[in-house]
Amino acid sequence: MTDTTAPPPIPAGPVELTADAYPADSRYANDDLRPVPLAERRWTTYNFVALWIGMAHCIPSWTLASGLVALGMDWKQAVLTIGLANVIVLLPMLLTGHAGPKYGIPFPVLARASFGIRGANLPAMVRAAVACCWFGIQTWIGGQGIFVLLGKIFGGWADAGKVGGYPWTLWLCFVIFWVLELAIIYRGMDTLRRFENWAAPFVLVGAVVLLIWIANKAGGFGPLLHEPSKVGWGPDFWKVFFPGLMGMIGFWSTLSLNIPDFTRFGKGQRAQVWGQTLGLPTTMTLFALMSVLVTAGSEKVYGAPIWDPVALAGKTDNVFGLLFALITVFVATISVNIAANVVSPAYDLANLAPKVINFRTGAIITGIVGVLVMPWKLTSTPELYIFTWLGVVGGLLGTVAGILIADYWIIRRTVLHLADLYVAGGRYWYSAGWNWRAVAAFVVGGVLAVGGSYSTVDAQGHKAGPFPVDGIIPFLKPLADYGWAVGLGASLLVYVGLMAGRRRE
Repeated sequence: MTDTTAPPPIPAGPVELTADAYPADSRYANDDLRPVPLAERRWTTYNFVALWIGMAHCIPSWTLASGLVALGMDWKQAVLTIGLANVIVLLPMLLTGHAGPKYGIPFPVLARASFGIRGANLPAMVRAAVACCWFGIQTWIGGQGIFVLLGKIFGGWADAGKVGGYPWTLWLCFVIFWVLELAIIYRGMDTLRRFENWAAPFVLVGAVVLLIWIANKAGGFGPLLHEPSKVGWGPDFWKVFFPGLMGMIGFWSTLSLNIPDFTRFGKGQRAQVWGQTLGLPTTMTLFALMSVLVTAGSEKVYGAPIWDPVALAGKTDNVFGLLFALITVFVATISVNIAANVVSPAYDLANLAPKVINFRTGAIITGIVGVLVMPWKLTSTPELYIFTWLGVVGGLLGTVAGILIADYWIIRRTVLHLADLYVAGGRYWYSAGWNWRAVAAFVVGGVLAVGGSYSTVDAQGHKAGPFPVDGIIPFLKPLADYGWAVGLGASLLVYVGLMAGRRRE
């Protein structure tokens, strides 16, 4: 429905709802989805910086540069690509994050303004599915790291009896890791904030210690830093650069959607803007540089580059060093996995059935689904999986981001009527709770972004990927390498065009 009466003025600063603003028994609200009261919005710039340091310093982040170097880039090109990608993805992060401090609402509630109160479950479930898979993958990677390092300390772990093709000791590490992650998030967002506050500097120190250790052993950083680029700076470089750039953007495209889940606790816009600006691009670029330097040192010491920080740490015979590496891997993986892959689906699942699922229940469901997707199979071919996964996921999530940004900034000029986000029949009910314009924009943007997804062919002529060589939709193949940008731009334009004839509310 369209409200033709003049809406009441909305304050420019933070907005808070009174307790009686909408029915207490609204089927579209619970304590976790309601706006955070102003008194509880206390995350500072440091909290957001610490959040990003904690999330960026993980094993997959460390190995991002290795994938680009493997594709032919030198270390300078790899670090440049990662740095640029994170500057680009920061912009939609700040734009969608704006609604958090102002209104205190999480991502699925923000999505109600554009998709409709019921329709918001579409982008929420897409985001939740991605997060559940990532949660399982990160938990498996973390469990493997602990397994490797404990095996070095105690010995014989790899020779234990096998269950499902893996030593039972590896399964034990995986289960322990899984339980501890859920135990932390079950205690709520304030516990997460405190955990990230001390985890961030601890992990940063761990990375620096690894850098100093390998530099001392190598007496310098070896031949990798002097290895010329295999693709140069000509046409061959651009063929690698753009897919690599979109893949790197895809790495954090998930958070560009659900960042309001965190910024809703911010003391103000300054805290989230400066916190994210200082935390994301700087941390990821520095981490990529450190990973290249450490790998260069490992090549000089061991004769071959070792990109996996766990495998490298396992080279030491010092028990104290192994224990320190064990704790660092443990803290680093937990900090990123909880923040990036549990918070969002917990809210998204709560949005699906607010009266049945709360934040804690959503977190438990996320943990269970993360196991059911069998992450040990998803990571059996990690490089192929990472690049295919990031490209497709980045395209779809970029499509949702385009709609959210268009609705919040262009259509509504950051003005939301909070109470109507929680009741049927209000401004955001549209048609039976769905805004078909947002759904249409999502379909168009999604098809353009991922419809051309294709697989490459290796030197032996074998297809290296799940898609047809000519692309799922062949004439869209040229767009596939720019999936995130295509999805975001196309959905934004289509949504604005479709909403142009509708009275602005």
